[in-house]
Amino acid sequence: MTDTVSFDGALAVAPESNKHVLLGNGFSRACRNEIFAYGRLFERADFSRLSPFAQQAFGVLATTDFEIVMEGLKRAAKLLRLYHSSDTGIAAQFEADALGLREVLVSAIADSHPARPGDIELTQYAACKRFLANFQNIYTVNYDLLLYWAVMQDQAEPAIECDDGFRLPEDGPQDWVSWDSSAHDQNIHYLHGGLHIYEAGPEIQKYTWCNTGLPLIDQIRSALQSEKYPLFVAEGTSDQKMARINRSSFLGRTYRSLENIGGVLFVYGLSFGESDGHILRAIVRSRIRHLVVSLFGSPSSDANRLIATKLEELQARRASQGARRTLNVAYFDAASAAVWG
Repeated sequence: MTDTVSFDGALAVAPESNKHVLLGNGFSRACRNEIFAYGRLFERADFSRLSPFAQQAFGVLATTDFEIVMEGLKRAAKLLRLYHSSDTGIAAQFEADALGLREVLVSAIADSHPARPGDIELTQYAACKRFLANFQNIYTVNYDLLLYWAVMQDQAEPAIECDDGFRLPEDGPQDWVSWDSSAHDQNIHYLHGGLHIYEAGPEIQKYTWCNTGLPLIDQIRSALQSEKYPLFVAEGTSDQKMARINRSSFLGRTYRSLENIGGVLFVYGLSFGESDGHILRAIVRSRIRHLVVSLFGSPSSDANRLIATKLEELQARRASQGARRTLNVAYFDAASAAVWG
């Protein structure tokens, strides 16, 4: 059975002061599981603009995971074109539904998202900031606003240094801020984009409250109603996610940052599933020597056994690169971190 320690115990034995954290969906679920669990998003999703079969596909594949269904539809389209090359109508419908599901997922998250930062207790923000204050760089694969809200809460202690790389536009204040690709102090990295981040021609822009006085979630919902969608990596497979990342200077730089870190990487709330292969590759290429991973529930559960197996494979890949590339892996109890109190 995989041994775990408490989060404080893991911090105490981590051998280097250079610590970073990677946040998975478990970070958001720990705050509002009734919203951010995939099953709940499926219940809130509006499939009315897709074919009647798009929603039924979830039942056929016995899942509520949008990415699994999107990938299933894309694979089915390829097979249909192989078997029935003269009739591409159904294959085209599969592809259209796969693309449409991406937009349905974005809208479901935005529609069910807490409406205001005040919907989360100040004590919860304080707990979150105590957790985040341990790390030099913060990486997240989540799309929601919870991390952004937490680091912006000046009323909650402790104060933490945070810079996501966005700056006022050169021509003065606007309704948005622009990403500065030369921002060397950036320490918050949205690996898969976010609800509040948009591609606007050559610029990457971020919605803000301070420039408009309008709550972010209202701005996001208004944009969705105008069919303006955020920078959002929701492709089904790891390779497809990586292809999307490579098409964006913003996403590409955040990914390369993860590849280049050293020291200790803590991982909280990531399942290390098949669609996370590109994250594993970044860890293999990185200079980190110690990986400390959260486990939720019993260490002997099937889900945690799968995580341990994945990380054993990762260790083997690093070991094959020579003695100086070995990677130590340890585990901590997710609940002991009390990320949201």
